[in-house]
Amino acid sequence: MAQQTWTAVDDYFNDLLVEEDEALLKAVANQDAAGLPPHQVSPNQGKLLSLLATLRGARRILEIGTLGGYSTIWLARALPADGRLVTLEADTACAAVAAANISHAGLDGIVDLRVGRAADSLPRLADEEQGPFDLVFIDADKPSNPLYLEWALKLTRPGSVIIGDNVVRDGAVADATSADPRVQGVRRFTELISEHPRLTATTIQTVGAKGYDGFTLALVTR
Repeated sequence: MAQQTWTAVDDYFNDLLVEEDEALLKAVANQDAAGLPPHQVSPNQGKLLSLLATLRGARRILEIGTLGGYSTIWLARALPADGRLVTLEADTACAAVAAANISHAGLDGIVDLRVGRAADSLPRLADEEQGPFDLVFIDADKPSNPLYLEWALKLTRPGSVIIGDNVVRDGAVADATSADPRVQGVRRFTELISEHPRLTATTIQTVGAKGYDGFTLALVTR
């Protein structure tokens, strides 16, 4: 009953406040047709990412974890015409779907999709002096979240925003004894944020069409 209610509430607000155009709808349809996991953000979460990027006045965005490119489209559309979004995807099948979806949305000139392990791509971004990024969205394999945070801090500046998705894990994040490496990755990610002198942050629990989860929002202060 709770999930039905959460989904109905999402549907209500999405109908009034969130407009998914043909490119966004097709991105999800293409992802589903290719058999990719349905792990993309929900429409209202995509709109939230877009609003946060707009509020920040972002000109350069880094996304770690592309999947089918749904969140990529939301974020890239928040950028000015001369903005840039670099998105990293390890899975070649996901990257192929994402590339087609990004192109269909007319964002080829803004989005730089890089295929390969983020652990390899992130040092290259630093070598290429691609930063600093105004916003970093971390939505990839959770055991690597601590590593992604380390690189996010190297590639940002004071005033940059770092967002970590899927951090509540259906409540499992509160279980210190969990044997799930995804839970332990999120817990270490959170501990590192709490200890870091350059970060101030909070985590918001969410319910909705995607179930029970949440995201961490961190601000780079210095």
